[in-house]
Amino acid sequence: MLYSKAAPGENLIIRGARVLDPSEGVDALLDVRIDGGSIAELGARLDPNAHRVIDAEGLTLAPAFVDPHVHLRTPGREDEETIGSGTQAAAAGGYCAILAMPNTDPVVDSAAVLGSLVEAAETEAEIPVGFLAAITKGQAGAELTGMGELADAGAAGFTDDGQPITAPALMRRALQYGAVTGRPLAVHCEEPTLSRDGQMHEGAVSAELGFTGYPSVAESLMVERDLSLAAYERRPIHVLHVSARESVDAVRAAQAAGVEATAEVAPHHLCLTDEAVRSLDANVKMNPPLRGASDRAALIDGLRDGTIQAIATDHAPHARHEKEVPFEAAPFGVTGVETSFAALYTHLVEPGLISLETLLTRMSSGPAAVYGMSAPRIAAGEPANLVLLDLAASRRIEESAFKSRSANSWLLGERVTGKVRLTVAAGRVVYGG
Repeated sequence: MLYSKAAPGENLIIRGARVLDPSEGVDALLDVRIDGGSIAELGARLDPNAHRVIDAEGLTLAPAFVDPHVHLRTPGREDEETIGSGTQAAAAGGYCAILAMPNTDPVVDSAAVLGSLVEAAETEAEIPVGFLAAITKGQAGAELTGMGELADAGAAGFTDDGQPITAPALMRRALQYGAVTGRPLAVHCEEPTLSRDGQMHEGAVSAELGFTGYPSVAESLMVERDLSLAAYERRPIHVLHVSARESVDAVRAAQAAGVEATAEVAPHHLCLTDEAVRSLDANVKMNPPLRGASDRAALIDGLRDGTIQAIATDHAPHARHEKEVPFEAAPFGVTGVETSFAALYTHLVEPGLISLETLLTRMSSGPAAVYGMSAPRIAAGEPANLVLLDLAASRRIEESAFKSRSANSWLLGERVTGKVRLTVAAGRVVYGG
């Protein structure tokens, strides 16, 4: 289900870091020895035994991150991103695994298209990558894909991300057929007759700027519908890029009622509000849009209490000429994999809105669990999937440092705290070192 270049595991000792793994209950100054790509031992002043030693004093070693929502633009828009560049960018952001969305050209709606991506990943991917397949053919919302065949071909799950499934009966059938595959369904919740032509969140700022609004109810109404269908069919469901307070409330209520509902939130929705649109910078235009302060507060509360168990970047690269136009003419979407930890550490952890432990959990074991992936863990016998963090490092986000082929980041020019110094994925150093 995850694919990458074949490479031997490394022999390393990461020396003297604060080892922090909330899922394992580990928080101590330790050495970590890696033998052939697997964690062999945690302890004090471990014997190097001819291993390469990485001095990590003053740094924090944590389970590497998992991003379940990345757009690699392959096939069709390799000028914006490729499997190679996207996974290099993810490695630089501290990720050991990512899942790619199917809204490519052609759409990932057949075993043939999926197979070509798997083959490419096995020669190009710097870190393990999985591929989600479309729920409906061409993401047109009219006819289900061959979900069984796609699952057999290696699909990690199913989604029509970017497009809602507007017909309730079709969504119900998708839940029924998804049960046969054993793969999760992830839904883009948007009622298009309410969001149509919306450029930003509907509210005071949109009124002042004269932009057509995209109301929060356009999201939450569809969230409530899909949760109701999942409850009726007794099937799990994953809600993509939640942005509205009412959506968080709906997910929390569904979970309390016994529905197997999970949800994710993007860094930009956790850090910004629609006030950022006053800049008219097209790099703060995304779908769903940045919403109000009460929405942001609800997202943070949901992240803190576990209603939202995953942070997903919704990394959406765009060519420079596409974003360098008036705000209303620009496409939706921003990049995120290279800057997510620093953005969230700066905007959430440093101000005391959430703990570092919560952030690490929601970026690692939380998203892994949504898709039934093995969570990165710092324990003897586990594959080495690690990120070494410098929590004191301050830097300005500059385009020149990006590994991604696109630079449509909402953080350009901003100063952030927290830097990835080293990433180990599937037992080998893929960034830093």
